[in-house]
Amino acid sequence: MLKRPVVSALAAAIASLSLSAPIMANETLTLYTSQPNGDAQQTVDAFQAAYPDIEVEWVRDGTTRLMTRLRSELSAGVSNPDVLLIADSMTMESLKQEGHLQPYLSAERESYDAELYDPEGYYYGTKLITTGIVYNTGAEHQPQSWQDLLGPDYEGMVTMPSPLYSGAALIHMAAVADNPDLGMEYYEALKANRTEAQGGNGGVFNAVAAGTKPYGIVVDFLPIREAAKGSPVEFVFPVEGVSAVTEPVAIMQGADNLEAAQKFVDFVLSQQGQELVSQQGYLPAHNDVAAPEGFPARDTITLMPVDTEQALAQEEMLKQRFSDLFGG
Repeated sequence: MLKRPVVSALAAAIASLSLSAPIMANETLTLYTSQPNGDAQQTVDAFQAAYPDIEVEWVRDGTTRLMTRLRSELSAGVSNPDVLLIADSMTMESLKQEGHLQPYLSAERESYDAELYDPEGYYYGTKLITTGIVYNTGAEHQPQSWQDLLGPDYEGMVTMPSPLYSGAALIHMAAVADNPDLGMEYYEALKANRTEAQGGNGGVFNAVAAGTKPYGIVVDFLPIREAAKGSPVEFVFPVEGVSAVTEPVAIMQGADNLEAAQKFVDFVLSQQGQELVSQQGYLPAHNDVAAPEGFPARDTITLMPVDTEQALAQEEMLKQRFSDLFGG
């Protein structure tokens, strides 16, 4: 007679506890990325397969629009993303200087060249998207150097993206301007040879593939990927070297899920993450991961160095000079 009330009270307490206790949910990571939708989905799927206890919510847009959104959120006192995976190191450097990123010394950095990541670990390059020369296979000439595009046979026949619209084109201009064999004079010579500037890399590729302009300056993966599908184009890594954007990854200063963000950084830098980069048709930044079909081996490609801090400090000057030469 005395035991029943005790058992009932205990059962009631357990029932009450089970109703009030929170249900354990998967950890959620918020990613902002400028990857193409298909690439972003593959990246998220691969990460979640490796870490099934972490859910990923992701927002995708071009780097410029994504940064407009992020800066608007930050000015309102909100920091939504835990991690960023965006096009270029100049944008990351600006966020670092403004105090919006936090350092993380990933163990995976040992497999990367030092120039591909911030020495304090604020951001890491995840791939090499180089800028070189594309030509239509029906064109009369096959340029092999940047200087070739300045010759009389190329007058009025070259098109290129504008650094006013393309982050890769801005990085390229900074690299060329700082190259002692090219310099800002190279852009002046392009202008004198009636080179045409347009918005982005996609427009350049389309013009060359259609034969509207037989030669162009463009990022590598567009012509290499489309040539494999039968497009009449050929991509060239010029003998003087190529510039590269590195699609860096970084952790936000206000990250709510720091451990998950660190795991994401480690994953995209890992051998598995870099093999996915290669499968997607990009040049991996990892020293030990093979380049995809259509690319030469990484150690045969000469990269023109870019001082990211200097390029960021000169950004407005570079854009203004380009606008003066080629218009807005």
